[in-house]
Amino acid sequence: MKLQINDLENGIRMIVLNGKLDSSGVYAVEVDFIRHCVGENQRILVDLSSVNYISSIGIPMLVNTAKTVVQNGGKLALFRPQKNVLDVLDLVGVSRFVPIYFDLASARLAY
Repeated sequence: MKLQINDLENGIRMIVLNGKLDSSGVYAVEVDFIRHCVGENQRILVDLSSVNYISSIGIPMLVNTAKTVVQNGGKLALFRPQKNVLDVLDLVGVSRFVPIYFDLASARLAY
């Protein structure tokens, strides 16, 4: 699992994840992922377009971080998950708590 940070206009931070979000993937990026999400009023988009697998270990990293961001006055949303990853996120109900966007224009409007 790899992580890349891109700061977009209007203070939106895009965190691009690449690989498998399983136990070894979470171990590889979790500290850095959380570090880039801390602070007041953060606006985070997590690009999942290059994540080809998510396990029950990866879901809490996303959900717990989203909760922390919201508690600090910010927003965190997931962006362009692959179909198999989206199916897992929908199955466990993540989409009820964390917004999911499929195009940048829609995501920007929400922020």
